[in-house]
Amino acid sequence: MIRFSNLSLKNKIFFSTLGVILMISAVIALLARGILVSSLTSELELRGVAIAHSIAERGGGYILDKKYPELLSLVFDEATLGERQHLITYIFVLSKDEEVLCHTFTTPFPENLDKVNPVAEGGYKSVRLIDFGKSSAYDIAVPIKEGLYRIGTVHVGLSKVHIDKLVTTLRITFLGFISFVVVIIFLISHRLAKYITSPIAKLTQVSDELSRGNFDISLDMLSSDSGWDASECPVYHNTDFPCWHFDQAMFKNDRDLTSTQDSQQCRNCHFYIKRAGDEVVQLADSFRNMVWSIKLYRRRLRESEEKYKSMFDSGPDPILVISCVDFRILDVNPRVSELYGYSRDELIGAEFLLLGPESNVECIKAFEEYGGPSGCIYYPKILHHKKGGSAVYVNMHACPITYKSSPSMIVAIADITEIIEKDAQLVQAAKMKSLGEMSAGVAHEVNQPLNAIKMGSEFLALMAEHGRDVPAHQLSEVANEVSTQVDRAAEIINALRAFGRMADFKVDKIDINAPLRSVLTLVTRQFELKNIIFEVDLTEGLPHIVAQDNRLQQVFFNLVNNARDAISEKREKSGLNTEEHIKISTYGKDREVCVRVSDSGVGITEEVRNKIFEPFFSTKEVGYGMGLGLAITYGIVRDYKGRVDIESDVGKGATFVISFPVASSEA
Repeated sequence: MIRFSNLSLKNKIFFSTLGVILMISAVIALLARGILVSSLTSELELRGVAIAHSIAERGGGYILDKKYPELLSLVFDEATLGERQHLITYIFVLSKDEEVLCHTFTTPFPENLDKVNPVAEGGYKSVRLIDFGKSSAYDIAVPIKEGLYRIGTVHVGLSKVHIDKLVTTLRITFLGFISFVVVIIFLISHRLAKYITSPIAKLTQVSDELSRGNFDISLDMLSSDSGWDASECPVYHNTDFPCWHFDQAMFKNDRDLTSTQDSQQCRNCHFYIKRAGDEVVQLADSFRNMVWSIKLYRRRLRESEEKYKSMFDSGPDPILVISCVDFRILDVNPRVSELYGYSRDELIGAEFLLLGPESNVECIKAFEEYGGPSGCIYYPKILHHKKGGSAVYVNMHACPITYKSSPSMIVAIADITEIIEKDAQLVQAAKMKSLGEMSAGVAHEVNQPLNAIKMGSEFLALMAEHGRDVPAHQLSEVANEVSTQVDRAAEIINALRAFGRMADFKVDKIDINAPLRSVLTLVTRQFELKNIIFEVDLTEGLPHIVAQDNRLQQVFFNLVNNARDAISEKREKSGLNTEEHIKISTYGKDREVCVRVSDSGVGITEEVRNKIFEPFFSTKEVGYGMGLGLAITYGIVRDYKGRVDIESDVGKGATFVISFPVASSEA
């Protein structure tokens, strides 16, 4: 069967049908040969027996009366009657004693012919094929009886040649009929095979073209005789037009139809109207519809790709495609080269860490942990590096995609360096304003050690002027006090210098108590002069957080200043100058480090709480504040992934709780 597997379906159908018909014909021929030939032979034998009996019945009297000439006339009449002359070769009659009484031979009676086919005593007939001379015949012997006595035998010889001719004629006629049937079946099977395989051949041709990527193949060959022209379909020229077939929107949203004509056209779409026909026709229609759907989807997909490719290349922000397998750059748009200074060839295939060795590690880790197949991550205000090493601050938004059958992520980047610089300038301006506000207190703070130093130096000068010796323990005490006061003044100056330094956006692991102590160093004495006492409870050994020391100083300075102003507002309303307290504590809680700043001021109403972090929002009188302190505080805390919670009772004070996540060991 393997050798036939390479035959086409058409030939398989044709040869199979033809083979079956030939086998059936052969079986019929064999059966017919046995049945028809034997029936014909039997029929002829019966005719021979009937002739012999007819002669035996009519010739009995002639034998008894010994009228042999009449008997001879009888046998000649029977032998030459009608068509019998072709069938009957001879007729002869034997007497009771096996003597030949008459015969139809025109030649001498063949020798021993009268003895080759005797009829047994009591027999009805005897039939035997005999040869005499150059001829053969079926000899039929029938006894001639008169009553119970046998008076003779009549032999009728049927021509074997004539019978064979009849059989041959019958066989040729039958074979001719079988051949005619085979030819008819041949033509029918050929037509049937062509009818079945022709659509399949078309489908195969179309499938081959599709497999080669040729989706522009015409549907005409599949639409033959269907009365459907694909170019008449509304979506053939306008892919934005909804196709009710595969958009599953037929008749659900008629308002989207652009015209009544299109509506009617879609309702009569051939996707819904099957042609009448057998399974082959239905298969051709289904395949045509499938190809049309693929063509339409492909056209929509190509247009979508062109649209998004255009957006990718012409977008105002840098966009990168990163492989999720090895986190290397697969594709970039021109804005990436403009921002980072690398050429496209330098970026393709490079590691994503090239742009941000530190921050991108966190991004990759976060994407692997939280991104997943459908999630996106947002990484704001992270530090990247341009070619050459200069810093650039960006917001990064990464989402998973499949790029060239590989899991990837598309990263959109927004350059916020200028915003960061403006933000730093704003913070610096706020700090300068704060330095101006606390200049009097700082001056007083610095003046304290200076006065102590001056008193020590005047004491030593007075002792020298009067020529008095200064005891060693007094001299040591004065020297230690002068040194202590110098250190105190240096500490204040260093804290003031650190606070006034312009902060950058670089982050580090810091102890949250450090910036808090720096602020308290500057403002404690000033607040004490206003009868405001700090109650500080700083927990030592807290985990470090990721932040920038100088920026956190601004946060804490804003909080204590707001606490001071709330207390002052309360005093103005009450008219009392009682001692008030600002409680500051630090502690750890649930992988967070918290700073709690509580005051005993006027508190915060619910209405104010909802707006308190808005820029330029202030409850103070015009000229006493720009409303940027808490907005800057909130922005700085959010930059370090922290949060600000407010607890307040109106008239009893307010509490600000700032929480930062604990720095990871890998950060």
